Amino acid sequence: MFEGMANDNEVPQELKQNVLMTSVDFLYNWSRQNSMWPMLFGLACCAIEMICTAAGRYDLARFGMEVMRPSPRQCDLMIVSGTVTKKMAPIIVRLYNQMPEPRYVLSMGACATGGGPFKEGYNVVSGIDKYVPVDVYVPGCPPTPEALLYGILKLHEKVRSQSVRTVPWYRQETPRGIVVPELGPDIFSPDRAADIRRLTSRPQAQEA
Repeated sequence: MFEGMANDNEVPQELKQNVLMTSVDFLYNWSRQNSMWPMLFGLACCAIEMICTAAGRYDLARFGMEVMRPSPRQCDLMIVSGTVTKKMAPIIVRLYNQMPEPRYVLSMGACATGGGPFKEGYNVVSGIDKYVPVDVYVPGCPPTPEALLYGILKLHEKVRSQSVRTVPWYRQETPRGIVVPELGPDIFSPDRAADIRRLTSRPQAQEA
């Protein structure tokens, strides 16, 4: 025990340069934001800009993100870069469900955010946020590497604002996975199969 510390509530001179006080949330979030591993996959032209961001000129390694992982089980960030077709939407949801918590989604570009110039097309969904929760949107067609870096910094801000006491992945109830949509004549959620069957069978019932 240090007598000075006990008597005067002052830190001894020999410890003043060696004591660091912080919170668990700060240390936990600082570690997570500086070791965030993105998933290596792209959908369209925005993926070219994402690849440029990972190159040496923009130095993504300063954020601890230089290694993009090919497996969703080793990733905590999904960058949806490009046009999301109805054929790809179920695969994206399945990849998201395979990512461990904590996991984040960054929507890159106009197509991933709202369909872009292909909005309301017969084979394009109007935004990936209709299927998975999106944390950060990066506008542009395509966004520049600088814009993607800004989006990553905004995601870091969100990570720093979280607390281990309130985040969903440490609660007693495990977060439920998202139901994977099915692709038939059009894409639909199996959760709504009963509603769709009821609505589509009504004219036939009235005719009978």
